[in-house]
Amino acid sequence: GIREIEFFAQTQQLIWGGRDPSLRTPMTLAALAALAASGHISEEVAAEMAESYRFLRRVENRLQMQEDRQVHNLPGEQTSLNRFALFLGYDEPAAFGRDLITHLSRVEAHYAKLFEEAPDLSGPGSLVFTGGEPEPATMASLEELGFSDGSKVFNLVRSWHHGRYRATRSTRSRQILTEFMPNLLAAFGNTLEPDLALTRFDTFLSGLPAGVQLFSMLHANPKLMDLLAEIMGAAPLLAEQLGHKPERLEAVLSFDFFEALPSRDALESELRERLADARDFQDILDLSRQWGADRRFQVGVHILRASLGVDATGHALSDIAESVLRALVKPVETEFSARHGRIKGSSFAVLAMGKLGGREMTVSSDLDLVFIYDHESETTSSDGARPLDASQYFAKLSQRFINAITAQTAEGTLYEIDMRLRPSGNAGPIASKLAGFLSYYEDDAWTWEHMALTRARVIHAPDRIRRQIDEGLTAILTQSRDKEKLLKDVADMRARIEREKPARSIWSVKYLRGGLTDLEFMAQYLQLLHAAAHPGILSPSTEDTFARLTTAGLLDSATAATCIRATQFMRQVQGILRLTVGPAFDADTLPEGLQAALARAGGTQSFARLREELIDTAAQVHGIFREMIEVPAKDL
Repeated sequence: GIREIEFFAQTQQLIWGGRDPSLRTPMTLAALAALAASGHISEEVAAEMAESYRFLRRVENRLQMQEDRQVHNLPGEQTSLNRFALFLGYDEPAAFGRDLITHLSRVEAHYAKLFEEAPDLSGPGSLVFTGGEPEPATMASLEELGFSDGSKVFNLVRSWHHGRYRATRSTRSRQILTEFMPNLLAAFGNTLEPDLALTRFDTFLSGLPAGVQLFSMLHANPKLMDLLAEIMGAAPLLAEQLGHKPERLEAVLSFDFFEALPSRDALESELRERLADARDFQDILDLSRQWGADRRFQVGVHILRASLGVDATGHALSDIAESVLRALVKPVETEFSARHGRIKGSSFAVLAMGKLGGREMTVSSDLDLVFIYDHESETTSSDGARPLDASQYFAKLSQRFINAITAQTAEGTLYEIDMRLRPSGNAGPIASKLAGFLSYYEDDAWTWEHMALTRARVIHAPDRIRRQIDEGLTAILTQSRDKEKLLKDVADMRARIEREKPARSIWSVKYLRGGLTDLEFMAQYLQLLHAAAHPGILSPSTEDTFARLTTAGLLDSATAATCIRATQFMRQVQGILRLTVGPAFDADTLPEGLQAALARAGGTQSFARLREELIDTAAQVHGIFREMIEVPAKDL
């Protein structure tokens, strides 16, 4: 009936509406349409439920018209029922009965299907966690599930039931935990390291302020439980993130969580909708952090499961960062101008460098940013209650923007920011006037600064200053170069990095000889060497640069293919390492689950094979680097 249609819509509005403002409508038909538009139900189901809703509402309205009072029951006497069918417009009362049964049955079926995935609470064998010692049958069941230390598992679970942690102290939380405990243990038993995964889950529980909400989610969503077990077993750093914000798991309930991320335009639109709920500037900071963390968590799960290629995940993480940065510029400017006013005819631009500039971010990348401004020559200060001259104005505005990104709020921080790539590095102004910025790179910048500039990309700017920056960057990067000086500078820079930041192991793929730094240096060296005659080779992406060099006839196809393949492979390894354990780990004692996750992410069958491929790839790349740069530089 009508109530089941309303509950069908309202239940899903409560589940998804916190993250999707389009579902927050009090109208049932509009809610059904919004649920279909956002992909939570099919268009067919929405149409059928809407049709049935209109039919049943029409029946209800005619009943109340006939009775002249609020009534919801059909006449119980046949003659009255026949008369009512005629009042509805049916020639045959039996036809009304058939239509009514059709609509009621259809609604009942859709409503029942919404709840058909309720978990089966039965578990394997006997699992009893009362008493002081585990029963033999419980120990046998735990062994069957894959746990090697049944006594430890028994004592952990028993401590939860006794309210050891805040999350398990309420009667309701323990009740829910008891109900899904068999499924929980089965999920952890399916991981490669069940005992280790359950131990991490115990640590996770110890930090939760409450358990009812999380336990209810896990109870109602077995797939969520499987993912949590997988994270606990194979991604300790991701598990640590969940420990700080367990509600991050809610993002998994989104229908598109396991699909590739949408385009940057779609992400920006989604974030704008989220920020539309903000009541003040603090809300903007919190909501943007929440959105960014949800989306980064989503990409992290994709990396863990190796479901997207390294280019897709790098682009996705970069698009998330860029969307947040662009969304924050206007609120920061608005808040800043409330006190200091604005500078007439001025423009403010944000330039991305490094991983963000090349759209090659990892889950732990910081942001290399440069701030550029310009204004009309006759305007020297802002027009607010507390005016500032132009250089002070944009320095303080830039610092306010940095604070909006890095400040610790209840939702954490967004990103760490590195400003060392700005003109003159840490000694330079935090924001550069356009003319001074271009002049510095034309006259004073070191070779390594021009190398870094190959990865520069404007991510926020009004059209006029964007064009000026793009034209200026192209002019700088297409200057004619002294080949010998360039060669020596690049070789010297690489040697200095090797002295100051040597690779700690073969897994330090950034600084490993034949690793990412060698690949990036070759791409940047070739761009600076040839861009004067071939400006089309300029690209902030390392892989794209190698491809463009081949198209321009400046790099043989075999070498380019090796470099592109190596860049993708090294970035893939770097991505999973940063998600899981970081580069500083003891490979010989790495748990089997983490070894398997690393091998899967690297596209190999085993951890041993991954190690072999890493060594072979690094040797190939180092050979190319030596032939292209080191040997010729040494000969000079």
